[in-house]
Amino acid sequence: MNFLAGNPFIKQDKNEFFFEEVNFIDLDVNTKTPYFIFLENRIRENIKMFNQMFSSHFNKYQGFYSFKANYLLEICKIIKEEGFGAEIISLPELELALKLKFPPDKIIAGGPYLTDELISKCIENKIREIVVYNIHDLERINEIANNLNITQKICLRINSGKYDARLGLNISEITIKDMTRIFSNCKNLELTTVLSHFSTQMNSIELLKKNCISLLDTLIEIQNNLGIEIKNINFGGGFPEAVVFKKERIEEYALTIKKLLDEYKTSHSTVYFEPGRYIIGDAGLLISKVIYTQNDGWIFLNVGNHIVPKFARCTLRFYNLSNVKETYNKKTSIAGIVPTDQDVLAKDYFFTPSVNIGDKVLIANVGAYCLTFSNRFPYTLPEIFLINGNKYKKIFNPIEQHDFSI
Repeated sequence: MNFLAGNPFIKQDKNEFFFEEVNFIDLDVNTKTPYFIFLENRIRENIKMFNQMFSSHFNKYQGFYSFKANYLLEICKIIKEEGFGAEIISLPELELALKLKFPPDKIIAGGPYLTDELISKCIENKIREIVVYNIHDLERINEIANNLNITQKICLRINSGKYDARLGLNISEITIKDMTRIFSNCKNLELTTVLSHFSTQMNSIELLKKNCISLLDTLIEIQNNLGIEIKNINFGGGFPEAVVFKKERIEEYALTIKKLLDEYKTSHSTVYFEPGRYIIGDAGLLISKVIYTQNDGWIFLNVGNHIVPKFARCTLRFYNLSNVKETYNKKTSIAGIVPTDQDVLAKDYFFTPSVNIGDKVLIANVGAYCLTFSNRFPYTLPEIFLINGNKYKKIFNPIEQHDFSI
């Protein structure tokens, strides 16, 4: 039995394909392409592995799932059942987290755009922290917290310093002076955490160290100037899919951070991480169909960048489910159905030499950001299925529910 895309939950046994224990034929026979599949037990396994690796190296550690990676209710429900926290950026995400009964102490919220309504609901529900990207948001938060007679814990997102990075606070003499004034005057704010997020799909230990050192230097500078102790450090997300970021790599990542924390003799109570893609990326599959072929090595599928956007930066893998005899040794370029030459899913990808109209093509590693970044081009939205062992259920029907947005 072979594993496809390095994923033990996607299997080929001779001429048959299985997603978990569900035979592809049984699912496909009455289902119109394209459609998404999510593998529940892969999600749970990814969470368990992530928790195991980081909790074994840090006395106090907390993971927060990034809702923006995939906010399907059934997916977020699984995350909650596994005891993971929620990292949200908007009011609809916060309402979903509260609807699913995530404990307030396991919710962090924030982003470059904080509405008064989002701030109020965060404070009223006593969520763990509000993450602030812009120093001017602090006074707004304090005013709302003061009106509610609540002290709100704050996390400052620090600009990573990466070339062209715009998100987060640039720490300077002026910024420190403003922060000193604000935290001195704003009695309903408590600075508890600093955060830096370097990039997505980050699989470089050297970049990790660079980000960690920069964040620790900033933490010390803020503590010294403000005369406070910052209790928590949030290293953000940016992890690749689990099939790429394997157990050994996670442990190397954890040990690198732990070594730097020890070298800096940093006193902290909790280390945070915000995985999204790692948890859900390789648990998402898309079944598509070949609708056209060209003699120059191009094939066209009935999906495109409107539902598998380049912006999602997924590690896409393609498999011809209708051709099990041939090896993947022909360079093939794969295009979609959006009427533009820019709708390209892959170029010079090694695929089966024989491709016929109607062949079913599996696209792996589409669980993160594909749905949330999809641009609603005027095609019918795909059905979405959730598989658990040998059972599956439809969790989104475009005819009945119309849209999967929150």
